[in-house]
Amino acid sequence: MAEITCDVLIEDPRWADIGLDALAQRAVAAALAHLPAASWEVSLLACDDARIAALNADFRGKAVATNVLSWPSAERASDAPGTTPEPPDPRDDAELGDLAIAFETCLAEAVAAGVPLGDHVTHLLIHGTLHLLGYDHEDEADGDLMEAVETRLLAGLGIADPYGAVSAGAAR
Repeated sequence: MAEITCDVLIEDPRWADIGLDALAQRAVAAALAHLPAASWEVSLLACDDARIAALNADFRGKAVATNVLSWPSAERASDAPGTTPEPPDPRDDAELGDLAIAFETCLAEAVAAGVPLGDHVTHLLIHGTLHLLGYDHEDEADGDLMEAVETRLLAGLGIADPYGAVSAGAAR
C-alpha cells in the first residue's frame, strides 16, 4: 500500500476554515492510488490571489491569478499525445513536486459553477497532482485523457463530473 504525504502550508487562513488538510490528503491520495506501493510526497501552498499571481508571473510570465499551479519535480510527460505517462519510479522520484492553490479564484469559480467549494478544490488538487505525474492539456488528445482520468477519480470520491456541463472554473 502506498504511503502518501501531502505537506500543506497554509498562508491564507481562510483555507484552514474549509478543512484543506483533509481535502488535500484525500485528493492527492485519489490521484496517486494507481502508483506502486511506496512513499509519495506532494507539497501544497494554500495562498491568496496576490501570491499566486506573483508565482504565475515568476514561473509562467502571466501576472494574473489562477486557480492552481503545479511544479513537477521531473519531466514525466508521455511521448505520444493522448497516452498515459509512465508512473514515476519511487526509488528516485518519490517527491513528485509542488502545488499552489488560490483561495479567491477557487471560491469565485465554485460559486459561478454552483458547486460546493470542497468539491471544486478537490477537483483542482487532483488536476494539479495529475500535472505532477506528467498529464497535461496542451493538445486535444492529452486534454481528453486528463479530463477522463479526473472524471473517473472524482466519481470514485462521489463528486460530479465537472466537465459534464459547461461550467465556469473548469481546470482545463
